[in-house]
Order: sequence, then C-alpha cells, then structure tokens
Amino acid sequence: MAPAVVGIIGGSALGDAFELEDEQAKFLVTPHGAPSDPPRMGKRGAVTVIFLPRHGKDHRIPPHKLNHRANLWAMKEIGATHILATSSTGSLKKTIHPGTFVVPDDFIGYWDIPTYYDDRVVHATPSLDGAVRAALVAAAKEAQATVHDGGTYVQTTGPRLETRAEVAHFKKIGDVVGMTMASEATLASELGIPYASLCTVDNFCNGIVDEPLTFEKIRETQRQNADLTRTVVGKALERIR
Repeated sequence: MAPAVVGIIGGSALGDAFELEDEQAKFLVTPHGAPSDPPRMGKRGAVTVIFLPRHGKDHRIPPHKLNHRANLWAMKEIGATHILATSSTGSLKKTIHPGTFVVPDDFIGYWDIPTYYDDRVVHATPSLDGAVRAALVAAAKEAQATVHDGGTYVQTTGPRLETRAEVAHFKKIGDVVGMTMASEATLASELGIPYASLCTVDNFCNGIVDEPLTFEKIRETQRQNADLTRTVVGKALERIR
C-alpha cells in the first residue's frame, strides 16, 4: 500500500504557521479557480503533507468568500489521500468550554453548500471519516488536551456571528457552530477523500453565557490555543495510514 499523503486545511488557529521540511509551493489553477494560497508540499517527519491555509496568507479571505471547490480540488490534484482540517467554532453547550476541542462526527449545513455537480444529477452522501477522526481524537488525548469525541457541527454563513435567537435554535440540534467545515466535508465526500476536522472551541455562542461576545475575545482564545492545536495536528499525522 502506498503511504498516505495528508492534506491539512489550516483554519484560524493554525493560520499559515505550520512548518514542513523540504517544502515546495505548488502553483496551480483548478477548473474552479485558484485556491486560497499555493498549497505547500513537504515532509513532517516521515509523513508527506500538503498544507493549505484556508483563509490565505495573513488571513485575508473572509469565510463567505472562500473558494472551497478550488481548495479541495487542489488537494486532490496534488495527491492528498486524506484531509484533516482545523476549524474555529463557537460552543452551543455550557459543558463544551472555550479552549477545548471537538472532533465532530456529523454536521448540518442549511445554506449555500457547494457541489462539483452543477451540470448533472448526482446525490452524494457526505460524511466525516472515522479513521481520520480517530487519529485526531487520539492525538488530542496524547497531547493531554480536553477533547470531545463526536458532536454535531452547524454551519452558518459568515462573516457575521449568529444572533441570540439563531443560537437558541441551533443549541437544540448541534454542539458547535462554524462557517466552513460542512462545505469542505461535502466536497471531500464528492471527491472520495477521507476528511475530518479538529474544531477548536474559541468562544461560547451568543447568549449561551452572560458574558458579551466579541471578535477580539475569540481571537485571544485562538492565539492562546495555537501551539496546542499545532501539537495535536502533528501527532495526528503520525496516526494516519
């Protein structure tokens, strides 16, 4: 069996700070346009890795402007056999605290989920890959991080955060809220690439606790957890075969 080539889509917690050995930028334009940045291919220990910062260099692309179809296609074209992502989320449950991790096993995407099948009828069943999920959960535990194994991710449309009324609804059906993972997971399923995400919990959603929600507070939590997120991702790479 050929060794795995692991694609990493780095969210806000990773940014574009994920070091690889012998890395080379891969400049390409897909049939769906250009990815957020030229993916970087290199080694992390014995593992071949393709790293793509979801929001581009310096976090310049807002979530509602991301070209998910180009990002996932680029991963496939360069040779990714598996994809793991990091995703910034807000917690819908008082028992899921900021500074912890969730590795969802399901998701809900109501709006604007992209597809590669614009011109023919194909009904793909999206999913999150069990083996990649298991690697992320085990890596988080090895890093002594608090991780929730399973949960439902609810995708909303950014860039604005959710209203208190929306959060009151979402907390009945989900565990965390984000703006990107459902789109990526759906496209990865269409491409036949195993995909899962390490969700960093960066805040309680609007109205879950009494403390006011500000973007500055979210960014502060992301910065505090960046090193731990990188550690977990690095340990997960060693477990993907």
